Amino acid sequence: MVRRNKPRQLSGSDLELFLQAAEALHKSIVGPLISPQCDHYRSLQLLHEALLKTVREVTGKEVAFIRWNGTGPVK
Repeated sequence: MVRRNKPRQLSGSDLELFLQAAEALHKSIVGPLISPQCDHYRSLQLLHEALLKTVREVTGKEVAFIRWNGTGPVK
């Protein structure tokens, strides 16, 4: 049977998969230690901002895998 009415939000398991993928993408974006003056760095920063905004919009909360203290993100 074909499902014609698609859900408007991610379910619990889909949301968990989304957050896991977002965390993996976050780690791949912030992992490279490149010069802040290069174009790649600026492009990665824009991508990272878009990722964080999207996670906030989808989950309705702050990003759980980034928690800042005085010295940087908690790992």
